[in-house]
Amino acid sequence: MLTLLGVAVVVLGFAAGFNPLLVVVAAALVTGWTAGIPPLQVLAALGKAFNDNRFVSAALLVLPVIGVAERAGLQERARMLIGRFRRLSFAPLLIGYMVFRQVTAAIGLTSIAGQAQSIRPMVAPMAEAAAEKDAGALDPEARERIRAWAAATDNIALFFSEDVFIAVGSILLMVGFLAQSGLNLDPLQLSVWAIPTALAALLIHGTRLVLLQRRLKRRGGAGG
Repeated sequence: MLTLLGVAVVVLGFAAGFNPLLVVVAAALVTGWTAGIPPLQVLAALGKAFNDNRFVSAALLVLPVIGVAERAGLQERARMLIGRFRRLSFAPLLIGYMVFRQVTAAIGLTSIAGQAQSIRPMVAPMAEAAAEKDAGALDPEARERIRAWAAATDNIALFFSEDVFIAVGSILLMVGFLAQSGLNLDPLQLSVWAIPTALAALLIHGTRLVLLQRRLKRRGGAGG
């Protein structure tokens, strides 16, 4: 029971507003002390965990690049690009992006796109420009709604397609849990069942995008 003191340290530390890193290290040291583990061994375990998962922080390096690109006019260029394709409308644009996101997620490239990497700097401005072709000038509320649909498209595509990749964490977790219960399965036997779900997500969300585009057209016709 004494080993659970580390949990109390975490709760009290966060409640008091202390530095999260300091709280986690203190909780680890307290847990190690109550379990009879030397402090140096606890620090070695923390260092190994950080080193094994250092790739997680690599995505943070993308954010300054995106910020510089936006400052240089990336969003305006995206709108201009869509303006050149007169026949490309709102729904086909986001459906095409959703297919791209699902395919890349299914082969394990989950970080190739995302809210920071692609939605905010490129896809959302392109969706706004495409929507303006159908509805005319967008008011601030409609513009935010279009951005929300673009963000939702990325979320839905990733959520329902990443499990197709056999080495994703959720699939490996299920394989390990089932193995402990005496049921041995290959990751492929689980991931293959994510394909129908991904296709259903594409069909349902694609239909919603088409219906939204029709509402935008009706709005544009009424406004005209």
